[in-house]
Amino acid sequence: MPLRSALRSPWMRLANAGFELAAAIGGFALLGWWVDRQRGSQPWGVLIGALLGLVGGLYNLIKASLRAAEEAEREDDRHRE
Repeated sequence: MPLRSALRSPWMRLANAGFELAAAIGGFALLGWWVDRQRGSQPWGVLIGALLGLVGGLYNLIKASLRAAEEAEREDDRHRE
């Protein structure tokens, strides 16, 4: 299997979506930790950052899953013809 088709496989897309979700949560939590250290507002910066990362990551995850569902439906229609 060529590398290009391996990168487009459904498993790789799912892994990418999961990584993006984890990276968004971790990145915003890290930003919140930095804000906490600057302002001495523990634990609010980390909590708010993690929540913002969760919302943004879930938004991207839902967008990607809707796109994948549309692609799967188009592929099913092509196989029926």
